[in-house]
Amino acid sequence: MTQPRNHHDLPSQIARLDGVAPRRLAAGVPHPVAETALDAHGWTLQPAAAPGELAQQHLAPTHDCAALLEAVVGALPVGVSVQDEDGRLLLLNEHAALAIGDELVRLRGSIPFGVRGADDQRIARRRERFRGNLACGEALPRERSVTIGGAEHTLLVTGRRVAAGGRQVLVSTSIDITERKRFEDELTFRAFHDQLTGLPNRALMHELVDAALQAHEHEGLFALAFIDLDNFKSINDYYSHAIGDALLCAVARRITEQMRPGDTLARISGDEFLLLIDPLESPEKLGPLLERVVDALKEPFRIEGHEVLTSATLGVSLFPQHGRSYDALRRCADNAMYRAKSDRKGSVRCFDLAMGDALTARMDMEQRLRTAVRERQFRTVLQPKVRIDGAAVVGFEALVRWVDANGVVSSPGEFIGLATELGLIDAITHFVLDDVAANLPALRRRYGEQVSVSINIAARQAGDVVLMEALMDRLQAQGIATAIVLELTEDALVATERFQRHVLPRLRAMGVRVSIDDFGTGYSSLSTLADITADEIKVDRAFISSIHERPRSQGILNAIESLCRALRIEMVAEGVETAEELDWLRRHSSIRCVQGYFFGKPQSIAAQLEGPATFLQQGD
Repeated sequence: MTQPRNHHDLPSQIARLDGVAPRRLAAGVPHPVAETALDAHGWTLQPAAAPGELAQQHLAPTHDCAALLEAVVGALPVGVSVQDEDGRLLLLNEHAALAIGDELVRLRGSIPFGVRGADDQRIARRRERFRGNLACGEALPRERSVTIGGAEHTLLVTGRRVAAGGRQVLVSTSIDITERKRFEDELTFRAFHDQLTGLPNRALMHELVDAALQAHEHEGLFALAFIDLDNFKSINDYYSHAIGDALLCAVARRITEQMRPGDTLARISGDEFLLLIDPLESPEKLGPLLERVVDALKEPFRIEGHEVLTSATLGVSLFPQHGRSYDALRRCADNAMYRAKSDRKGSVRCFDLAMGDALTARMDMEQRLRTAVRERQFRTVLQPKVRIDGAAVVGFEALVRWVDANGVVSSPGEFIGLATELGLIDAITHFVLDDVAANLPALRRRYGEQVSVSINIAARQAGDVVLMEALMDRLQAQGIATAIVLELTEDALVATERFQRHVLPRLRAMGVRVSIDDFGTGYSSLSTLADITADEIKVDRAFISSIHERPRSQGILNAIESLCRALRIEMVAEGVETAEELDWLRRHSSIRCVQGYFFGKPQSIAAQLEGPATFLQQGD
C-alpha cells in the first residue's frame, strides 16, 4: 500500500506500517472487543478474525498510540532512529539527533547523509554503509567518535532491519560509552604503564621489542639498553622513599631528553629501566647516545631542597648479533650491565661472546644453587673463638659450605653473592640456624655452658624487618637466644635506622648479642657504632696480619681499643695465623678473644665435638 508522505505525522506512519487500516465506527455502535477502544477521534481497529490475533489487535496503535510511541522514544536514555529504504528518518529522539549532528526538527523526515558538512565522497560512503546494514539485516556494533556540545564523545552504534507492512526499515540505536571508554583506557594505561613515572612497563616493552623483532626479521638493526641506577637503595634509606620516587621520575625525564624521537624508555622494576633504540643505522652510532645518557645522569638532581647525586650503569645488546627474542636480548643487556658495574659504576658495556660464556656458567650455577637450597645440600662448619690468656674455647663462628651431589665443596665466597641476588640467602641462614640449634646442647656439654655461636647476617637481611622478626621467632621457639651472637657486616650499618628501631630492642630483650664483623674495612662510622650499641666488634684480618711488623696497624688497633673501652664493647681479633701475631696481641693490646687459622680452620660440628677444649699447646 502507498505510504503517506506527510512528515509532520511520522509516528502515525510508523503506526500504520503493520498494514492494518483504521476505520471509524458509527456512533452508538459498540466495539466487538471493548467499548473503551474508541479514541478521541473515533478511530479503532478492525476486529480480529482469529482469537490468536487478539493481542496484536490490542497492540495496533491508534493516533494516541503514535503519540505515546513518540513520547516513549523521546524519553529513552539512548539514541533511537528509524529510517526507510531511502534512508529517510521516520522517527528519532533527541539523543539520536545529537549523535547525527543536527537539530531534531530539521532531521525529521530528512535523509541525513550530508550532516556535519560531509562532502560528496563521504555522503556516498554513508549511503553505501546504510544500504549494507539494511541488506544484511543486522549491523555489527561499532564505535563512533562525535562532537556533542563541543566535547568528544564515543558512541556504540547498532542497527537492525525490521520488516513491517511489506516495507523494510532500519532501526538504529546509539549508546554514549564515553565514560566507559575513559575507564577502559585508564585500565589499559595502568596495565601497560608504570604508575610512578608514566613510562611503558615491562609488559609493554616486551610487546614493543616483539614488534621490532618482526619489523627487522629480514634486515635492520636495533639495540636494547639495560639501565640500572647506582646505590639507589642507599639514597632511599638516607633521604626517604618519597625522595627516591621523585628521583626516579627525574631520571626518567633526563633520559628521555637524551633519546631520539623514535626510541622508547620503559621502567621495568624499582631502579631499572630498558631503552629500546630502534632503528639503529650502525653499532658505531650507539656509543655517543649512551654516553650522553650516562653523563646526563651524573649531573646533580635538585629534589625538595636536596642535591642528590647518583649515576647509572648501562649494558647493551644488539639485534640480531646477541639474540632474536626479547628474553635473550634483555638477558644479554642485563649481563653486560652487571659486568660494567663490577668494573666501574657509571659506565657502559656492550655484550660480547666472553660474557656469553660467563652467562652460561652463571645460569648453570643458578640452577645448581636453587637445587642445593631445595635439597639442603649445605653443611655447617665452626671456627673457634678462644681466650687469648688461656686459649679456652669461648665460642664459635658458624660458617656454611655447599656440598653438591658430586661431593664438590664450595666456600661461601663462591655462592653467597649469587644466593643473595637470587633471594636464596634467607633459606641458607635458616638452615645454619637450625643446624646450630640442633647441636648446641652437645657443644655446651663439650665446651661449657658459656659457649656461644655467631651467625652471619647479610646487609640486606639486617634491614629486612619481616625476615629479622621471623628469625627472632625461630630463636625464641628453639630456646637458644642467649647463646646466639648475630654478626653484621659493616655495610649492614647503612640499614641501621630500621635495624635499631624495629629489631635491636627485641634482640636485647631476648638476650641475643650483636657483633660487627670485619670492622675497619667498610662503612666505619663512630656515630653509627655508638647508635647500634654493639656487644662485640671483630677487627678485620687486614689490621691483624703481620701486626708485629706494622706500626700504622698497631696505632689503628690501639685507637679502636680506646673506642671499645669507652663504649664497653668487647673486641675479637680475626685472622690470627702466626705465633708472632698472637704474641704481639698478648703483650701490647687489651684484646682478650682471638680467632684464626692459628687455632684451626673451620671444621664440621662433629669434628669440633671431638677437638680440644683449649689450645694451650699452640699458644705457648
